[in-house]
Amino acid sequence: MIDVFSALSQSTRLETFRLLVRHEPDGLPAGDIARELDVPHNTMSTHLGVLARAGLVTSRRQSRSVIYRACLEHLQGTLDALLRDCCAGNPDACDTSAAASPTTRDEPGSPPSS
Repeated sequence: MIDVFSALSQSTRLETFRLLVRHEPDGLPAGDIARELDVPHNTMSTHLGVLARAGLVTSRRQSRSVIYRACLEHLQGTLDALLRDCCAGNPDACDTSAAASPTTRDEPGSPPSS
């Protein structure tokens, strides 16, 4: 799990992963990723290697290109593990539905909730 967070803690790798998520399920060639994020190809190759070792991306060769895809299952597994360990091993005690609900946040211009 540490390797996932370590990989995503670097801004270029986080942006790379977010870009690949937006291009699911087709993925993107490595060169397109580098161009889109304005990163030198050799630097992008290093970042993609870190993401791959963390299990966050997969790659496949297509003709002369290498196509990268986000591995959403691995990310989901990491998030599931965090939730399982939530609240001293009692995930039912964590009310994730309230945290995700827009009604739990104050709307701009509305009085703060008490």
